[in-house]
Amino acid sequence: MGRESSTQSGDVSIVLCGPAGMGIQTVESLLTRILKQAGYNVFATREYMSRIRGGSNSTEIRVSSNRVCAFVNRIDILVGLDKNAIRHLEKRISSDTVILADISSFGAGFDQSRWTFVNAEFTQIASDIGNKLYSNIVSVGTITGIFGIEEDVVTSCVSQRFGSKSEKIVRENVEAAEGGYQIGCKLVDSGKISIDIQPDSSVEEQMLLSGTEAVGLGAMAGGCNFIASYPMSPSTGVLAFMAKHSADFGLVVEQAEDEIAAINMSIGAWYAGARGMVTTSGGGFALMTEGISLSGMLETPVVVHLAQRPGPATGLPTRTEQGDLELALYAGHGEFVRIILAPGRVEEAFYLTQSAFDLADKYQVPVIILTDHYLVDCYYNISCPDLTDVKIENHIHQTQADYRRYELTANGISPRGIPGYGSGLVCVDSDEHDQSGHITEDLDLRVNMVDKRLRKLDALKNEILQPQLWPYENYKNLVICWGSTYHIVKEALAQLGCDDTSMLHYSQVYPLHPDTAGYLNKAAKTVIVEGNATGQFCKLIKLHTGLEVDGKILKYSGLSFTVEEVAESLDKMLD
Repeated sequence: MGRESSTQSGDVSIVLCGPAGMGIQTVESLLTRILKQAGYNVFATREYMSRIRGGSNSTEIRVSSNRVCAFVNRIDILVGLDKNAIRHLEKRISSDTVILADISSFGAGFDQSRWTFVNAEFTQIASDIGNKLYSNIVSVGTITGIFGIEEDVVTSCVSQRFGSKSEKIVRENVEAAEGGYQIGCKLVDSGKISIDIQPDSSVEEQMLLSGTEAVGLGAMAGGCNFIASYPMSPSTGVLAFMAKHSADFGLVVEQAEDEIAAINMSIGAWYAGARGMVTTSGGGFALMTEGISLSGMLETPVVVHLAQRPGPATGLPTRTEQGDLELALYAGHGEFVRIILAPGRVEEAFYLTQSAFDLADKYQVPVIILTDHYLVDCYYNISCPDLTDVKIENHIHQTQADYRRYELTANGISPRGIPGYGSGLVCVDSDEHDQSGHITEDLDLRVNMVDKRLRKLDALKNEILQPQLWPYENYKNLVICWGSTYHIVKEALAQLGCDDTSMLHYSQVYPLHPDTAGYLNKAAKTVIVEGNATGQFCKLIKLHTGLEVDGKILKYSGLSFTVEEVAESLDKMLD
């Protein structure tokens, strides 16, 4: 059966896998919170199939003595809740992986010889309690027992998690966790598994925050008081999160009949003086493109959260990709300015979403926040966001009787009034219009209005986010990335230990920072890491700088990059 013990030091990757409907997400949520409460740094991300029942879903939980924020291919401990888990994750299982599973539930014909199994009677304990579905909670107890977390902490968290259920269900879940806890303790006592990870008491005071929650909280911190959306994975979590907290923040939440209605409602909210938002994915955003153009012509702001998933069409609804950059960049007809932000970290998703509302308000343009399935679904422990400098910038003007909504200005930004705030008439129109907002076919005025709107691009250049260069100012090789690949590329470079290579990460992908050419020209070799098939950001760089990137690391299978594959690819490509 191979090696029967596992000793992990500093960082352990635990993967739980079972069929849809088995409660893997519940296990992930419960286990990460118990581990964080016990002082362990945690990172979690999941992959799941687009189905209600069957198939195989898995979640990776990294537990570490130090902060961890990236997905790894390595599996140190695999909790297999059925035999299909082994087949599903076969490519990631190595000779160092210890598989905790109830072998009796796999059937007599299952071949155990290829892997290292440690028998754990998840199903038997669950069945004895009253329902084999409790095997997932037994697995939670087992992991906590392996880590030596105080049993009272475990049972308290389980009781709290299921507190809304009946007393019987709470009791049985606690019994399941206790049964699993004893399994974990016995595995440690027998020497079959040993883990050397030191807890840090400061972690207990930190918060576990997902990308979904960060976007939602950032929107509310940015003064968002209206959201209209039509559900579409992986963006729906933001809508649900904001709906859950709507009463606390005076937020109007509307599940629209479709995406066209949603963006028009949000534009209307801005026109009336509110701060509106939509959250969607690629297919929904495609329906919103006329609304994006409407925002451009009306010069009425709107904020769009676009959580990317693989396309075209329905694609892989529950997988990840960075394939919608060009969609966001060129969405809409005609020419007008937009801003595209692409947070690389959960905490950055909070700050950039907050700032998106001020940028939209100040420049009267659509602002698109590009995330992806990987970023919105992953979470890890962070310190509470610093709200000291988080302030809402209000750019609404009180109108006078002679107010002209589209007054021609040097910087292209006309004073934005709203109906009822002042004595002026706020007239807007989706046709080309004069300075007062009335329809015009004066062709010279048309040119003046287009030029006015485009002058905003020059006006906002001083606010373009500087890309983050890490760790060296002086470098031979430069690895370029954007959005959710931040932590993955950073850990891959740290793993390689190159003293001549730096990462250049973009959290604002449009307008492109004017120093981009300088960064690239300074490097002897450049490599870009993107989660798409055609190198969309690479093409954008060439368009604006005329420079070719030397090498590309692209992935579009529907799964996120892993630290190991990026490190391996860079090792081959860099001198």
